[in-house]
Amino acid sequence: MARKFLYSIAIIIVLVIAGGFVLNIWSKELTRLAMVPSSGFVEQSPLEENAYQDPAMWFSRPGIGLDDPARWQPATRGEERALPRTAKPDPEFAVFFVHPTSYLDRSNWNAPLEEGESQRIAKLYVRGMASPFNRASEIWAPRYRQATFGAFLTDSADAQKSIEAAYSDVKQAYDFFMATVDADTPVVLVGHSQGSLHLLRLLREEVAGKPAADRIAAVYAAGWPISIAHDLPALGLPACATAQQAGCILSWSSYAEPADPGPVLEAYATSPGFDGQLRGESEILCTNPLTGSVGGSAPASSNAGTLVPQDDLSNGELVESYVPARCADNGLLLIGPPPEMGNAVLPGNNYHVYDIPLFWKNLQSDVVSRVGSWSSGR
Repeated sequence: MARKFLYSIAIIIVLVIAGGFVLNIWSKELTRLAMVPSSGFVEQSPLEENAYQDPAMWFSRPGIGLDDPARWQPATRGEERALPRTAKPDPEFAVFFVHPTSYLDRSNWNAPLEEGESQRIAKLYVRGMASPFNRASEIWAPRYRQATFGAFLTDSADAQKSIEAAYSDVKQAYDFFMATVDADTPVVLVGHSQGSLHLLRLLREEVAGKPAADRIAAVYAAGWPISIAHDLPALGLPACATAQQAGCILSWSSYAEPADPGPVLEAYATSPGFDGQLRGESEILCTNPLTGSVGGSAPASSNAGTLVPQDDLSNGELVESYVPARCADNGLLLIGPPPEMGNAVLPGNNYHVYDIPLFWKNLQSDVVSRVGSWSSGR
């Protein structure tokens, strides 16, 4: 599933990068040639046992201060119209955020931690995707040696080793996070795309059926399709049925209309689920971020604030009532006619890069509600 899903995403990202070229000349073979490393996998030296004690190994963590990208609070367009925030204090909770792929280079199977461009982009992703959770008492977003996009375009052993290496770093960071955060503090796990892939493995191997499950207030695994029949049972937590539910999983993949999700749905159908069976036409978990429940629809007026970015993603502003949200029969989240979000919209009206920013303000409130439910249920 990991390879096939990100394969389809990678192809359409390459098409976007192609820009002025004739898009239909790109094939799977050319995409592999452009993005899959030609050299063999170089075994990644394990990080030092105490590596994540170093603040430099985190994009975000307590103590970074004003330079912490996850603590960014964008301005709201027409600030005077915004509803006043309640005076009720937020509950304490800790967020562990795993950023999506920012490394497209084919010179390495895994992004070197000192590689400047991928780190710059990853920091922008943290700024735009972790910031909706900035009412947390703690936000932790690790740097890790992510697998390059090309690792998801091939069946090779080298590719699998690179994904394993990336997960190893994420797990080490997660272990440090869980050991550092007070045992009575609820935990929220957040990821997108490759980040969600690693989170789902953490859930299967480190949370399901273990004491850690009792600490999880919510999991936001955006930009990654989860089969309700073949994946969800292995994760140890249910889907979030209502906005007040805690200890549950939210997931969605955003498309404007008319949507053309063919490549993603094909990859989903032909890939094995966590139970080893093909996912086929099994139902995809679709959380509606505007309602906090599974399925259903909500008008744009229910959207408290979309983070509309500048072209370079370095800044942006919250715009109320920008997009609606409706879970379609195929399990994808439809957001109406294509909104203007910048130049990272993928072919087929795929708003993958914007899965979290589209619903920035609603997610900010959603997580506080779920943590409150978790706390009241103790």
